[in-house]
Amino acid sequence: MSASSTDLIHHPYTPPAGFAAPQPGVFKASTVFFPSVAAMRHFDWKDKSAYTYGLHGTPTTYTLEERLCTLEGGAQCLLVPSGLAAIATVALALLQSGDEVLIPDNAYGPSKALAEGELAHWGISHRFYDPLAPQDLAAKISPRTRLIWLEAAGSVTLEFPDLLEQVRICKAAGILCALDNTWGAGLAFTPFDLQPGASPALAVDISVHALTKYPSGGGDVLMGSIITTDERLHMKLKLCHMRLGLGVAANDAEAVLRGLPSLPLRYRSHDEATRALARWSLTRPEFAQVLHPALPTSPGHDHWRALCQNTPGGAAGLFSVIFKPDYSQAQVDTFCDALKLFKIGYSWGGPVSLVVPYELAGMRQGWPAHLQPGTLVRFSIGLEAVADLQADLAQALQCLA
Repeated sequence: MSASSTDLIHHPYTPPAGFAAPQPGVFKASTVFFPSVAAMRHFDWKDKSAYTYGLHGTPTTYTLEERLCTLEGGAQCLLVPSGLAAIATVALALLQSGDEVLIPDNAYGPSKALAEGELAHWGISHRFYDPLAPQDLAAKISPRTRLIWLEAAGSVTLEFPDLLEQVRICKAAGILCALDNTWGAGLAFTPFDLQPGASPALAVDISVHALTKYPSGGGDVLMGSIITTDERLHMKLKLCHMRLGLGVAANDAEAVLRGLPSLPLRYRSHDEATRALARWSLTRPEFAQVLHPALPTSPGHDHWRALCQNTPGGAAGLFSVIFKPDYSQAQVDTFCDALKLFKIGYSWGGPVSLVVPYELAGMRQGWPAHLQPGTLVRFSIGLEAVADLQADLAQALQCLA
């Protein structure tokens, strides 16, 4: 007699417990079974004591959340579909019409676009502050300010702010501060313990992280996280997260879990290669300026040194150059096109080195005084051999002659 669909669906076999392997299991679910109606009514989706529905968590996502908390020194974590989704969720959870948010002028571009678009449409105002001038941040705080974004290092131009002083200003004003910690990845510095041994601890309130970058490490996953240490703040974010219906795919969570054990090794490798290429770039006559926090000539270097210098891998895998004004945008584009190992593409943190030319003038409120005039190009350094990447840069620069 052949088996019926009922027999296949309701098969009684259950595999034995106790299976252990290097990688956590992958659990996929929308529906989650309850043992009884009483259990269904009793289980609470707001904590990790049980399972209620796929969006609210599975063993796979719970495991990833807990490991990310360990990475960044937090206590609670939410997973979202991208780094930008993390930024947007924080804004939607904490801001309402009439409120104001302050954003560094060198913040991640889509974060600024969110403020200029959707938040403005909903009656939430914003102002941009100078990330290298804590006094400008302090001066722009108003009675309507409810959230302050911090970013270290800054997007594209990689200025490193006086993060300690920025957090002190936020605390003194009693305003929540959220850090985009994608560059630091929980390794360059600890966002919830910026001054180890200090009492009380100097910490940001929220750390958002584009797991798309270093934690994934493969250039094939989109995911973000929101990490906190305050239970009440976490619950406010979690309720918004639930109402928005945000979730991540089990196989994507698996990919990030697989990447985490090698994260410190990869981060240090990216860092060492990037420092070598940034130092080499200082010798090139085509560049008016090289931007990398570990270079003494880079804006905010002293702040980076105070916070990250003694951390293995504490300068990440990005650096930017500004071509001298003698070179046109077309020439710089030709340089980028001539690169063979560096691929043209956004994002960073994967095995393949990337390059992107930027029109910086349209990304800032004005051309920053600490930057030389010219055309900016950002490099994301992958895991290729440094000598090969340097040779690729050199041959592409010959195209400018």
